[in-house]
Amino acid sequence: MFDYLVRRMLIGAVTLLFITFLIYALIRQMPGDPVVALQAEQDPSRKVDPADYQRMRVSYGLDKPWPIGYAQWLGKLTTTLDLGRSFTHKKPVWALIRERAGPTLLLSLTSLFLGYVLSGPLGLYSVVRANKPDERVVSTLLYMLYSLPSFVAALGLLYVFYQRLEWLPLRGIVSDNYESLSWWGRVGDIAYHMVLPVTCYTYGGLAYYSRFIRANMMEVVRQDYIRTARAKGVHPLKVIVVHSFRNTMIPMVTQLGLTLPTLLSGSVILEQIFTWPGMGRLFFESIGTRDYPVIMGLTLIFSLLTLAGQLLADVLYALVDPRVSYS
Repeated sequence: MFDYLVRRMLIGAVTLLFITFLIYALIRQMPGDPVVALQAEQDPSRKVDPADYQRMRVSYGLDKPWPIGYAQWLGKLTTTLDLGRSFTHKKPVWALIRERAGPTLLLSLTSLFLGYVLSGPLGLYSVVRANKPDERVVSTLLYMLYSLPSFVAALGLLYVFYQRLEWLPLRGIVSDNYESLSWWGRVGDIAYHMVLPVTCYTYGGLAYYSRFIRANMMEVVRQDYIRTARAKGVHPLKVIVVHSFRNTMIPMVTQLGLTLPTLLSGSVILEQIFTWPGMGRLFFESIGTRDYPVIMGLTLIFSLLTLAGQLLADVLYALVDPRVSYS
C-alpha cells in the first residue's frame, strides 16, 4: 500500500504541474488585459495613461513573457507557498480563499449531508417496493430531478418563492439588519438565506445517490447469500438493511472521495445566481477581471482536491472491501 501511495502521489505531482502550466498559458493568452479591466472597473470614463499602464504592467509582472511568469509563480509557490496578490481585491490570494471557503463549505457540506441521509431511505424504499405503482412514481420523479439543470431549478424557485410568494430572499448570505440581530437571530438569518441554494445543490445528488443505491441493491438481492438468508427465515427487513444495504454501501463509501473536489469548488452558476459569496463566484469574478493570481490559486486548489479525492476513493475502496489490495 505504501509503494502504491508514493507512486500515486508522484503521478499526482506531475499531473498538477502540467495542469497549472497549461492553465497559466491559457489565461495569459485570453483576450483582454487585467490593467485595462481594473481601470474600467474603477472609472469607465477615464482613459489609461500609457506611462501608468506600463508601470502597472511592470508592478503586476505582466511585462515578462508568460513562461517566465509561470516560473516565477511556481517558484514562489514551492519556496514560500505564496499564491500571489489579487489584482482586483488588493489582498493575498490565500486570504481571499479563506474568506470565500466558509460560505461554500456551508452549502456543500449541508447538501452532502442531506443527500446521503435522505438517499438511503429512498433507495431502500425503491427496492422494497420494486415495480409497484408508488415506486414507479418515485423513480420517475427522481429521474426527472436528476435530468433537471440546477440553474433552471434555481430560476424557477426564485420566481415562485421570491417573486410570487415573497417567502424567501433573492440573494446574498445575510440580511441588511444582520449586525443588529442576536446570535440565534444571525443563525436563523443565514439558514433562511440557505434554503434555496441548498435545495438546488441537493436535489441532483439526492436523485443520483438514490438511483445508485437502488441499482446496486437490485443486483445484491439476486445473490445466493441473500436467497440463503431468506430461506433460513431471516426477517425481510433484516435481509434488506443488514445483508443487502451494508454491501451496497461499499461503492457508496468510495463516492465520498470523489465528492471532495465539490466541497470547495462550489457551483459557479448557482453562486452567481444567488449572489452567494463563495469560491465558485470568486472564480467567475476573477475570470471576468483577468485576475491571474486568483485564477491560478483556485485552479491549484481545485486540481489538488480532485487528485486527492480520486486517491481517497481508491484507498477507501481497499479499506471497505478486503478483496481489493494495492500491495
